[in-house]
Amino acid sequence: MLYSLFEYLNNAGIDIPGGGMVRYVTFRAIFAMVVSIFIAIAIGSRFIDMLKRRNISETQRDTKLDPFGVEKKGVPTMGGLIIILSIIVPCLLIGDLSNVYMLLMLITTVILGVIGFADDYIKTFRGNKDGLNGWFKVAGQVILGLIVGLTLRYSPQVVINEKVETRIENNTEVVIKTPDVKSTRTTIPFFKNHNLNYADMFNWLGEKSKYKAGWIFFVLLTVFVVTAVSNGSNLNDGMDGMAAGNSAIIGLTLGVLAYVSSNVVTAGHFDLMYIPGSQEVVVYMSAFVGALIGFLWYNSYPAQIFMGDTGSLTIGGIIAVAALCIHKELLLPILCGVFLVESVSVICQRFYYKLGKRKGVRQRLWKRTPIHDHFRTSMAQVQKNDPGSTVRFPGNDNKLQFETKITLRSWIISIGLAALTILTLKIR
Repeated sequence: MLYSLFEYLNNAGIDIPGGGMVRYVTFRAIFAMVVSIFIAIAIGSRFIDMLKRRNISETQRDTKLDPFGVEKKGVPTMGGLIIILSIIVPCLLIGDLSNVYMLLMLITTVILGVIGFADDYIKTFRGNKDGLNGWFKVAGQVILGLIVGLTLRYSPQVVINEKVETRIENNTEVVIKTPDVKSTRTTIPFFKNHNLNYADMFNWLGEKSKYKAGWIFFVLLTVFVVTAVSNGSNLNDGMDGMAAGNSAIIGLTLGVLAYVSSNVVTAGHFDLMYIPGSQEVVVYMSAFVGALIGFLWYNSYPAQIFMGDTGSLTIGGIIAVAALCIHKELLLPILCGVFLVESVSVICQRFYYKLGKRKGVRQRLWKRTPIHDHFRTSMAQVQKNDPGSTVRFPGNDNKLQFETKITLRSWIISIGLAALTILTLKIR
């Protein structure tokens, strides 16, 4: 709104003092982050009080399930609504709503927010602990993936400039770039001067058909990435502040990558593709990080509110779509390494347990999954909940960790993975 207003006034020749600052992505990004933090903190306490009055809460854990006797009953859920509102408001105020990337990010927020809210609503108000049917969740994620993939395919605003160079000629910095093109190219880590073109995977189909096949592959990959990352974020939401903190670190990293890709000079310096219009991803991710920081005001230990699926599904989808918009989706296995490990631990645990049932034995790889729960679970708890069960990697019960330490260590790991992700820009 404000961005469009100032642009209109500028085009009309009306000069407002300070109005020119709105054109700078750095100003808009900082503005979006500050506003989102303020909104999250300002509405958080009132929102929590409202949820408590209406008894909108969940039992995440009772003393019987925690080795340290920490009880978590009656804590309000659906806190993801705070995050969503804190993102949308500054983006509507200072974002360019005619930009396809900004629109895609907002659509992602709304669609996954609705799916997550429906899941939390069924759990809370209808007393169904399973929540929304899993197939409905997957269907929603698939539809969103198709919307994102097809928009990136057909929107005329979505183009890249693969090769950008900066030279000094006659004491003047000159930018040399190739023409803007629509492409299925993406950045791959650790490879020098090389971007992967999905279309090249289908050279055997011939020159004309390989591009169609490349875009089909990209759309399908988009669906997979959106589904995988949103579910990974959901699994990571198991301890106070864990998902919010990890996601803020990831969001900040994607914001930096988006800024590099949106600036023709920095893109040339890091030998990355230049993506016109991706500066709106910077603005959006700034609001995203600010909303999560503000939410941590209430979600850090001891949590006054949980984000629920309303928040966890949404923030995962946001991360996925942001990476796809700036052609950095293949960096996500590194950047979202914590989410990846959480997801893999659950898959492996279920497979190993089912394999044991076929043999007539009760077996586990870890005491509990997602893997962060393994480090605060004792063997006594395992035997109480699943008598006769064996654990392949039991660990040491004398070294169980309090959840604040587990959360802090996950943040440290995420920071390291974020640094490694950015480092790949120069290792290439």
